[in-house]
Amino acid sequence: MSAHGAARDRSGARRLFQAASYLQYPFMLLALFYVMRPYFTGFASIFTDFNLALLHAGVGIGFSSLQDPTTTQNDVSRKVWEDPRKGNLAIGIIVGAVALALGGGLAGLYLGGARWSQLAMGLVGLGLGLFALLKTAIEMFEHHRLDRNPSRAARTGNEGDEA
Repeated sequence: MSAHGAARDRSGARRLFQAASYLQYPFMLLALFYVMRPYFTGFASIFTDFNLALLHAGVGIGFSSLQDPTTTQNDVSRKVWEDPRKGNLAIGIIVGAVALALGGGLAGLYLGGARWSQLAMGLVGLGLGLFALLKTAIEMFEHHRLDRNPSRAARTGNEGDEA
């Protein structure tokens, strides 16, 4: 395969993953549905509903991580990933969320009672989705940070950085 053909395949795969990333929205809407459902149907099934909300949010976040890490979605995102301090802080926050979700979920599976174990699988699902987001965040940070990519610092505006 020629270099041009390989580049075309990569961009086709990139477009496919970018398109698949839009599946995050229906899963986030399902998560919102399960968060709101106890308010309308009574709170007897709140743990089951929140478990499903966490699972769907984790799947949605996992799909969002399929976005192209060489682009930013908005100016706020661009400013975070270009600044080494802000980028490190954002990655640290995501690492903390992954640790809390996975740690809490796994602890709940093995140590928790019946109610906690109902939420545990949802927390594990959320943690796995956040873990995928962490990988994408690290890639975005490596690609966009200005202190390691001087050619990006010389650019005016953010041409080509809109998703």
